[in-house]
Amino acid sequence: MSEIRHIKLELLRPGPAHNQLLSPLTPYIALCGSDGPVTVRMPFEHHQLLNRLERLRYDTNGVPIAASQRETEVRELGAAIGHVMGQVPALLSELSDPRGNGGKLVHLQLSLSAFELGMVPFEAAIAPDGFPGSGSPLFLQSRTPIVVTREVRRGRPLPINWNRMPRILFAFASPNGLPQVPAQEHLKAIRRAIDPWVKLKDSPEERVRDVKQMLTVLPNASIGRIQEECSTAQYTHVHILAHGALFNESGNRRYGIMLCSDTDPMKGDVVDGERLAIVLTARGSSDNIRNRPNVVTLATCDSGNIESVLIPGGSIAHELHAAGIPWIFASQFPLWMRASSIATEVLYSGLLKGDDPRWVLFDLRQRLRIDSAGTHDWASIVCYATVPWNFGQQVDAFRDKRIRSKLDVKFDRIDELVGANADGRKAAEARSPADRDAELESLCESIRTDFKAWYEEPIMATSARRKAECLGMRAASEKRIGIAYFLIAKEKKEKIVDAKVTHLKQEKSKEAYKSARDFYRSSLETDPLNIDNIWFITQYLSMLAILADPPEVWNSLAKDYGQWWNTARQIANWKLRKAAGDDRAYVRATLAELALLGVAYAGPNFEPGQAKQDIRNCCEEMLSLLSPDAFPILSTRRQFRRYLEYWQREQWNKLAKTALSALGDRSLNT
Repeated sequence: MSEIRHIKLELLRPGPAHNQLLSPLTPYIALCGSDGPVTVRMPFEHHQLLNRLERLRYDTNGVPIAASQRETEVRELGAAIGHVMGQVPALLSELSDPRGNGGKLVHLQLSLSAFELGMVPFEAAIAPDGFPGSGSPLFLQSRTPIVVTREVRRGRPLPINWNRMPRILFAFASPNGLPQVPAQEHLKAIRRAIDPWVKLKDSPEERVRDVKQMLTVLPNASIGRIQEECSTAQYTHVHILAHGALFNESGNRRYGIMLCSDTDPMKGDVVDGERLAIVLTARGSSDNIRNRPNVVTLATCDSGNIESVLIPGGSIAHELHAAGIPWIFASQFPLWMRASSIATEVLYSGLLKGDDPRWVLFDLRQRLRIDSAGTHDWASIVCYATVPWNFGQQVDAFRDKRIRSKLDVKFDRIDELVGANADGRKAAEARSPADRDAELESLCESIRTDFKAWYEEPIMATSARRKAECLGMRAASEKRIGIAYFLIAKEKKEKIVDAKVTHLKQEKSKEAYKSARDFYRSSLETDPLNIDNIWFITQYLSMLAILADPPEVWNSLAKDYGQWWNTARQIANWKLRKAAGDDRAYVRATLAELALLGVAYAGPNFEPGQAKQDIRNCCEEMLSLLSPDAFPILSTRRQFRRYLEYWQREQWNKLAKTALSALGDRSLNT
């Protein structure tokens, strides 16, 4: 993702947040950037703004409002708001910063404490003279992409852990004979969004278990059922689809969400933001907050609407944010059902694949403007957001994890297709070879396309280490593809299938190994000073040895690459001095593999007995550090099993068996 510049605009006034009406006489202090404060005034009397907002509700007391009148109101209201923003010289200065060139997104964060300012639809602002895209909607123009979010002012930063495994709660309700909400469309949109991370199986029924681990659907949702879910499971995303509804509090009208009653699903229960915030941050038996979702999406009319400023408590979205939920997407006007379905699709497809939510919000406005013609749904979307200082790093880490997880799903399917795991062997035998081969080809092509797209992302140009890691992962993926084709070639050879077909699969396996070798080399050359690269060096040496054919090539390895091997061992021993826990186990695994590769790279000084002892010592220490089912142990077993099953050589077979025996793998005799 490209760099995002952050601009904060604070609008302040003295006094409590509530019980203040809008007036052109009220001065507000605007703070932006490093400039001093300036005074701005809103050009609305309170009742005037209420009247203008009423004309954006599509109908008044059941009487439709003409499209021309609505369009004129959006335009005039947006121009007035843009004029207010134009009163802040620092804002124009920040938006005109030359760093904004090149299509970089600008994040304008509005910090608002006064409830009456929360009523102003800043999202509809028309860019004033001097601003990017002058005369057009400020947050739709693409000359300088700008996204706007709101934030409740608070005394201390709101903590956020963006890099969590997604788990979604989808709750919907339509009681009291109200029109049915588009639950099926929303469910399909979320289901499509999570599909790349659902294990690939031969039938949809086999995928249901994985879907349920990521997505919980709560029909006829009530406040009690939502509380029960949130107190027993840690949801990262909560999506609520329901109708908005007015209710009275202390004689003042406010908007809530119409959920089902806990006692009768056919009856309604209007839930305000305070009650909803309590259940979404439900406490467990230890009286500690078990979970605070990162994102709440409210597909509900008026969920961002502050109807009354006379009493404490803002809109539903405002109150959820004030309660500590970092990101809330809501609607400050009535939202068409089609628009809510589009929003669900754009939000969840972008968020779950790891896109920065600020880019997702920008894309959402553009999409609504294109696909929801004749409405102002693009201006209706309001987002309350917290962006800590390291948010970009958290988003990048989450995106990387999502890309890797998506690739793991495809590799799991490949392993199943070729019978590389116990669960897939029977299925592989029952599957049509032609269908299996076609699906394998498709998966391999898809994996290579994903890696190419990942490597070409702009962020890769900013970090040699990130590029090197991506290249190393691509090398590892080619290695797994090579193993898959090796297994198919072996199967066809054993079944005495057409020799040409067998040879073709063998060649594809060999080509994949060559690609792995080259990508490992590229990884090392991209970040040569990174001493953490010993794993890449080891795997590069491994691929060279595997591909060393005919014998004279094998015999030249020690001469050509012996220094590489010695360097890798020296760096590993240096790292071992300060490593602990999992890190120490991984270094020991690398040293064990380097000891095995000594048969190729140590030359005449190679001592089989010493190599065998070194391997045993490394593997036994790994078992003393970690449990037998710890991932470093399992991955090391898998790697040494490859030397025996896929990369067989007389020179290292006994050493590989020694490693597996020391790691507690009793499936092979030493």
